[in-house]
Amino acid sequence: MKVKIYPSKCSGEIILPPSKSMAHRAIICASLANGKSKIENIAYSDDIIATIQGMRKLGAIITEEGNNLYIEGVKNFSNLKENIIECNESGSTLRFFIPIFSLTNQKIEFRGRNRLLQRPQKIYEEIFKSQNLLYLQNNEKIEISGKLKATNYTIRGDISSQFITGLLFTLPLLEGDSTIKIIPPFESKSYIDLTIEMLNRFGIEIEFLDELTIFIKGNQHYTPTDYYVEGDFSQLGFFAVLGAINNDLTCKGLNTKSKQGDKEIIDILKKCHIDVETLENGYRFFNGIPQSYNINLENCPDLGPILTVLSAYGNGSFKIYNAHRLRYKESDRIEAMEVELKKLGVDINSDQDSIYITGKRNYTSCNEVFGHKDHRVVMSLAIFATMLDKPLIIDGAEAISKSYPNFFEDLKKLNIKLEIF
Repeated sequence: MKVKIYPSKCSGEIILPPSKSMAHRAIICASLANGKSKIENIAYSDDIIATIQGMRKLGAIITEEGNNLYIEGVKNFSNLKENIIECNESGSTLRFFIPIFSLTNQKIEFRGRNRLLQRPQKIYEEIFKSQNLLYLQNNEKIEISGKLKATNYTIRGDISSQFITGLLFTLPLLEGDSTIKIIPPFESKSYIDLTIEMLNRFGIEIEFLDELTIFIKGNQHYTPTDYYVEGDFSQLGFFAVLGAINNDLTCKGLNTKSKQGDKEIIDILKKCHIDVETLENGYRFFNGIPQSYNINLENCPDLGPILTVLSAYGNGSFKIYNAHRLRYKESDRIEAMEVELKKLGVDINSDQDSIYITGKRNYTSCNEVFGHKDHRVVMSLAIFATMLDKPLIIDGAEAISKSYPNFFEDLKKLNIKLEIF
């Protein structure tokens, strides 16, 4: 699929889709609870569908009614419906599932698409092998067999918080107590905070003994709970930057007290001298010229691609650092944004961990760019294109279905002119 974005001024307001991070966690917690839960405000992106289908194979009964899910959790982990689990391109689904599905004590095969099985999984490989459990991985699948043990785990904190979250879902259900010791630097801690908040809602107690040690009591049980999924700050990033560089914009449907790490977009914009007004259930972003600033992605890596767009339209030099994890996403997001933005005349360079951009206000369209099979790259390029002198075609635009299938429809509602073909 291709999309042609025309230079146009945005206007009006947008209601943000529900948080993908929170939805994954709520669906999994409800599926692990012995009883019925209702999860409201679901957006059926490819990633969320992968998690729903996977939990059904584990034995959860999940009924879809509009944007709501009715979930009857797994009663017995030995009642596995199928042992081949399709994770599509969802890193969250895969990494959350690997420890959970070990509870079946059966041989499980995980499959994925595009770069998913090339993304780092060594932490789990080392854990499984240290416990003499089966873990095999190649470009087509990951196989596991055997049940994880309650013990003391040590995990690097600079690869992905998803490994820690996967264990946090699983360890409370084991017979003994466990600890997770995190080797600093502890990056993306905000995602662990989200996990613990969700676990608490479903009756699971998790305790930080110190800043780097988590205690997990065993023999716990998930309690069925009704939950409404709040708006997504990862997706807010695109519209926040649109408001900052294009025209004033109001974004609603958000919990302004959220623990989502990508809520950091608000502080980043303010530090770039963009005016932001906090509303009862959202924000208003005012058009301005972003000012030179060094942006730390330690707790908000998903904002990386759209922050390259903010920087490109800014005044002065920008450095986006602690960005190394962007190289192991659906694409190498540092390379993808650098390659495509250079086609458009952006002064952008990078090293392994940082992106360097010197901004300016006007750019010339190069006619066509490529989305690198990455939803966040496609959406970032679309925002960039609204400010060009001529239309820009983005090839591979179908990648948005991974997290935000209605993205282009929502852009249209904001009076951004575009064609899909």
